[in-house]
Amino acid sequence: MRAIRNGVSLLTLSALLLTAAACASDDGGDTPAAGGDASAGASGEIKEGLSVAFLPKQVNNPYFTVSDNGGKAAVEEFKGEYKEVGPSEASASSQVSYLNTLTQQGSDVIAVSANDPNAICGAVKQARQGGAKVVTFDSDTNKDCRDLFVNQVTAQGIAENQVKLISDQIGGAGKIAILSATANATNQNAWIELMKTELKKSEYSKIELVTVAYGNDDDQKSFQETQGLLSSYPDLKGIISPTTVGVAAAARYLSGSQYKGKVVLTGLGTPNQMREFVKDGTVKNFALWNPADLGYLAAYAGAALASGIITGKEGEKFTAGKLGEYTIGPDSVVVLGPPTVFDASNIDQFDF
Repeated sequence: MRAIRNGVSLLTLSALLLTAAACASDDGGDTPAAGGDASAGASGEIKEGLSVAFLPKQVNNPYFTVSDNGGKAAVEEFKGEYKEVGPSEASASSQVSYLNTLTQQGSDVIAVSANDPNAICGAVKQARQGGAKVVTFDSDTNKDCRDLFVNQVTAQGIAENQVKLISDQIGGAGKIAILSATANATNQNAWIELMKTELKKSEYSKIELVTVAYGNDDDQKSFQETQGLLSSYPDLKGIISPTTVGVAAAARYLSGSQYKGKVVLTGLGTPNQMREFVKDGTVKNFALWNPADLGYLAAYAGAALASGIITGKEGEKFTAGKLGEYTIGPDSVVVLGPPTVFDASNIDQFDF
């Protein structure tokens, strides 16, 4: 069952949370995973004892803590060995050394959220040549650099959702800005470009996107960038921040400023981060998928690859534990599902 699809199954969500609280050559992508024979997945069963490593954009980021714990829950279910490693800062090349180490350690599966679409490709190629299956999640690298991408939602779905939320709140007219994460983040840039296209539609003709600012997924920098946006554009009507760190920092700034209740903020955030700002009126609504489910799905996808159940080709199917069956789409992409909108009416139903 897919926990966030048309609404959320609270039982499934609670169960997950309580359980847990890529430039390859052809031969690199087809190398059998270490620890078993190439035909081990013929029965459709995941091999036991797979070593699965999660490499987020940065450790100690609340969003990735939740998503990686979802991955840990999945790994425990299929009796694998889980670890999380990663940089403390989300810079373009900061993940390369970790990928190299995981390759040397003989990891069967590496699940990585790419800080940069190009910077990790060489390291991912080496990992795949060494026998690892590489799954990107949350933020993709170039499609030829990994085995599979687990996308939280379609990029188009995010763009449509974010533009509609801001438009509804500002009455379909006025100046807006975007507060993004890093300038090289694959997912952020894809969403922003599609938001710009979405804003060209006739129903949004009175909305003007004045600038895109980058908080580098750093709380203090995001806070300062929010302050700078409002100083540079005193007539700003709203801000979209499609990053959990950025939207929480922007909300914190707005909540203690003269702009509270005057400047609209929406974006992508977790309920636990944003609850106080929804309740004090700083934020009316925002959106997100369940990051625990995203990590959970990434772990199962990687294990299915490493077990020979799937190869990453379009049309192949695999079962991701409690989330049910998924089908691989074009460019070796699996989509978790559409985002959920959180507001005062439902935010207390969620705990992540």
